[in-house]
Amino acid sequence: MAKNLTNKKLAILTSGGDASGMNAAIRTALRFAMANGYEVYGVMHGYQGLVNDEIFKMEYKSVSNTVHTGGTILRTSRCPEFKEVEVHTKAAKNLLDKGIENLIVIGGDGSFHGVEALHEHTELNVIGVPGTIDNDMGYTDSTIGFDTACNTVIDAILKLRDTITSHDRIMILEVMGRDSGNIAINSAVAGGAEYVIVPEANPVDPVEIAKSVKKGYDVKGKTSTIILLAEGVNYLKDDLIKEISEATGRRVNHMALGYMQRGGNPTMADRVLAARMSQRAVELIMCGQSGRVVGIRGGDIYDLAVLEALKIPKEFDEKLYDLAKVISK
Repeated sequence: MAKNLTNKKLAILTSGGDASGMNAAIRTALRFAMANGYEVYGVMHGYQGLVNDEIFKMEYKSVSNTVHTGGTILRTSRCPEFKEVEVHTKAAKNLLDKGIENLIVIGGDGSFHGVEALHEHTELNVIGVPGTIDNDMGYTDSTIGFDTACNTVIDAILKLRDTITSHDRIMILEVMGRDSGNIAINSAVAGGAEYVIVPEANPVDPVEIAKSVKKGYDVKGKTSTIILLAEGVNYLKDDLIKEISEATGRRVNHMALGYMQRGGNPTMADRVLAARMSQRAVELIMCGQSGRVVGIRGGDIYDLAVLEALKIPKEFDEKLYDLAKVISK
């Protein structure tokens, strides 16, 4: 639904987990909006900062030398109380009192629920841009930060390979993704991990994996093994260590890569994706649109209603998973 077209003030916030490329998104949104006559404001610390009135005017130079940086210059936080209508109203009032009627939110699915709430219950024009390393949103092929996170995992695989090969060891590398195995599968294929265990696949048997690992050493002449374990199935870690150690007689190490996956310089792919998505978000604001989110499908940037987007489940890439199982062992 189109709202006010005349207001030329726009605010930007980042919410939820940080993702490399968020600064590139902020940069494009600010400069593209300013090029079209808008005053641009930043909101510090996400929805919590919106509630606390942490709103400040930004200038063209506010985003100088940020396109290559990780994290978010606007900071971020969690705000559980943002589920309450009175909190939405208070947050919107802080913008409206300053004459700001337009807001771009960069974040994941939790942040998008906030987009819908502000669209539904306030006078703001609100547009969402997907920024999350998990790439767990079904309506879009990719999210800002996913490519960088995968490259971080791949780099870790290569470095760990040097050490575990030197010691003939086995490494269980746990990666992020919440209930999604996208980071694990893509990184396993690109990084050459021997096994990948994800929440979406059929239950795995640690005993069978242990037998397969032993065969790799005894029959195939392998000198190291890396198992990528998505955090959504980290409950298998202890069983894997026990069964593989007993079957092979070799030391099994576990490492959770953790927050390293969120940080670092964004890749070219994430910087360009952030720029394209943010341009579309500003264009939607310029058209008076609200309650919509930006995505990419088949290489094309598009948008749809936030409620529709949130209903679309993320499809599990069975073909890529099957390929990983064939080429890696």
